[in-house]
Amino acid sequence: MDFVADSLFNERRIWTLTIVDNFSRECLTIAVGQSLKGTDIVETLNRVHNHDGGCPGRIRIDNGSEFISKEMGKWAYEHQVALDFSRPGKPTDNPCIESFNGSFRDEWLNTDWFLSLEDAKQKIQQWRIDYNEFGSHSSLGNMSPNEFRMRQSEAEILYQ
Repeated sequence: MDFVADSLFNERRIWTLTIVDNFSRECLTIAVGQSLKGTDIVETLNRVHNHDGGCPGRIRIDNGSEFISKEMGKWAYEHQVALDFSRPGKPTDNPCIESFNGSFRDEWLNTDWFLSLEDAKQKIQQWRIDYNEFGSHSSLGNMSPNEFRMRQSEAEILYQ
């Protein structure tokens, strides 16, 4: 997971917290706010956890103050999730989220104006759905994240 900054039409800053599954390339969520703190990250992770029914064993993150907060550390400890911090100044330590954020910026943030925070939330959520359902990835055999996840689930059922 990582942050991407943008602004509304009136130049007010907004932040997005992007969370991507490195295996399926699925964008699990994009939280949008004027500011996002450690407590906001924990709330977002709890929503993802409650929706998907599980937590990852590890989350790759940078050394931003929100990620090294007490709230984030407590959440990770309580959910037995290892926080895998990248080395300072080394975005290549987390290539999946960096690639996703580049696509997010190029395909969406740089192409649209947001009139309000609510407008940004709605438009970004729609882009996330389209990305998961229709965005093909060469690393997934040119399948969308949803298609890849479905095929993996079918394969798991066959081998049980």
